[in-house]
Amino acid sequence: MTTFIDLVTVDVAAGRGGDGCVSFRREKFVPRGGPNGGDGGKGGDVVVQASKDLGTLIDLHYRRKYHAGNGEHGKGKSQKGSDGKDTTILVPCGTVVKDTDSGRICCELLEDGERFVVARGGKGGIGNERFATPRNRAPRKFTCGEPGEEKQLELTLKLIADVGLVGEPNAGKSTLLSTVSAAHPKIAPYPFTTKKPVLGVVRLEEYKSFVMVDIPGLIEGAHEGKGMGKDFLRHIERCRVLVYLVDVTVPEPAESYASLRNEILYYDPAILEKRSLIALTKCDLLPGGIRGVDPSLLSLHQKVVPISSVSREGLDELIRAIGSALG
Repeated sequence: MTTFIDLVTVDVAAGRGGDGCVSFRREKFVPRGGPNGGDGGKGGDVVVQASKDLGTLIDLHYRRKYHAGNGEHGKGKSQKGSDGKDTTILVPCGTVVKDTDSGRICCELLEDGERFVVARGGKGGIGNERFATPRNRAPRKFTCGEPGEEKQLELTLKLIADVGLVGEPNAGKSTLLSTVSAAHPKIAPYPFTTKKPVLGVVRLEEYKSFVMVDIPGLIEGAHEGKGMGKDFLRHIERCRVLVYLVDVTVPEPAESYASLRNEILYYDPAILEKRSLIALTKCDLLPGGIRGVDPSLLSLHQKVVPISSVSREGLDELIRAIGSALG
């Protein structure tokens, strides 16, 4: 099983430009030679490119250094050196690239095939042919190629999904995702069975669907690094709709919902402005099933849907509510 890696640091170095050449034309029966040293080639660039075929940064986890090719030196007979070969780093769609030295975000690659040059190759040097003048017909001057850029980059993967499932450990997120989609997250009767985000495609209509992501459970203090929440909260930043899963069998369901919102508030208040709804889970364990839900819980949000992933009660209504929120 592939390990899920969503944060890596790599060192990149673009190629150095080739030096210009000092050369003079020497041919039989040509009475007057002249300078014919060519320019050096440009150094190769380091390029980051998004690929829909990748779902993790694991390849970069095992290879941390990337170098582009150097430009070739100029040659006689006015021959320009070849440009250095570019190096392309493939990353999943949704990757954010940051320069660790300046803290500046270089790019966010969202679409398949989207590219960005993160380190530019050095310019090639100038050969003596270009320094010739009417007064100096035999120049021996040339310039060296420039060094390429060198940077340390931090790459962060933020999954691109339409709907994010947010809940405490063992709230029923994995069970819900496995029921409404073809995804197969690990399901067990103990907390933190989900240790990496899991994506699933949910069919809404015959020709319409949406992508749902199961985020590992959030506990109090997740924004400070407790549990696994801090590492995975970033994955709900790009979700269009959030579904808060609240277990109705815990002593205080309303407090569980408030705790979830507090953790998101401390991490990034802007996330709370996203469209959202509540799914009250495990209602099949209540006396009377869905009809036994405490009426006060139905007023926690403008849209609250009691469900049971085991008996499938309420799932159709939940999917329709999510489709309405997605627009």
